[in-house]
Amino acid sequence: MDSSPSGDSISVPDMATEKRWPEWAEYAHSREVGSSLSVGLPIQEAVVGALNVYGGQAHAFDAEAIDVAERFAAYAAVALANAHLYDTTATLAEQMREAMRSRAVIEQAKGIIMGERRCSPEEAFALLSKISQDTNRKVRDVAAALVSRAVGTGRD
Repeated sequence: MDSSPSGDSISVPDMATEKRWPEWAEYAHSREVGSSLSVGLPIQEAVVGALNVYGGQAHAFDAEAIDVAERFAAYAAVALANAHLYDTTATLAEQMREAMRSRAVIEQAKGIIMGERRCSPEEAFALLSKISQDTNRKVRDVAAALVSRAVGTGRD
């Protein structure tokens, strides 16, 4: 149905006579759905989904029911936006933690290479990058293996 892309509420009062979405209406009617109401969930200028309510009988949703569904959908949209924001923030925080862990081990490996080869930080990183490419491993993994060998844990 079209409520999600448009953000509008769309009522299908009677699945048996619905002409806009004949295949969907026939499918729903065959499963004893008599009517439906779809209310878009707008979040920050975009509609990201819809609240779909189904009635067992035709004409199950009057004006009051539609109003209640639209008000509920507004609250649901806020909850959905908050959940999405939380998930996005948690993912970003984990990516930042991983980046900091990666940076630390890469800096340690660069220091080891600089000490052993008496080279610049840029040259040390270029060597780590070359080993990474030659062995098809991430720079972080190459660096971690080098640091582990240097401290005697022998991790590869």
